[in-house]
Amino acid sequence: MEVHPYLSFEGRCEEALEFYRAALDAKVDMLMRFEESPDRAQQGQLPPGTERKVLHASFRIGDSMLMASDGRCTGQARFGGIALSLTTADDAEAAKRFAALADGGKVRMPLAKTFFASSFGMVVDRFGIEWIVVTPTE
Repeated sequence: MEVHPYLSFEGRCEEALEFYRAALDAKVDMLMRFEESPDRAQQGQLPPGTERKVLHASFRIGDSMLMASDGRCTGQARFGGIALSLTTADDAEAAKRFAALADGGKVRMPLAKTFFASSFGMVVDRFGIEWIVVTPTE
């Protein structure tokens, strides 16, 4: 059994995927647009002009798979009560990834050394996803 995060960007999925490609070297495995769906009835439930929005995507960050979509294309993505934890190999990578995620976002806890990690910080990216960036101590 596996658990994978499914993120609904409510109209900004493609923008988010590009951001994660640049910030975290994400690799998109699959992307299907609403207009490509074999379920034509589903297309009639969406606002006009959303045909090119993302129905479903899967992407990888390192060895982890995440899934995403534009959801109902409301423009109001809400992420709360959950954070994605990014474990890095070293402090230099932590600093690079943290800075990339913070671009256009908000730092909740600056990246710093703690009693359990050589680097630890919390940031909410420009899409509202909270990230915990950590380089564990040996």
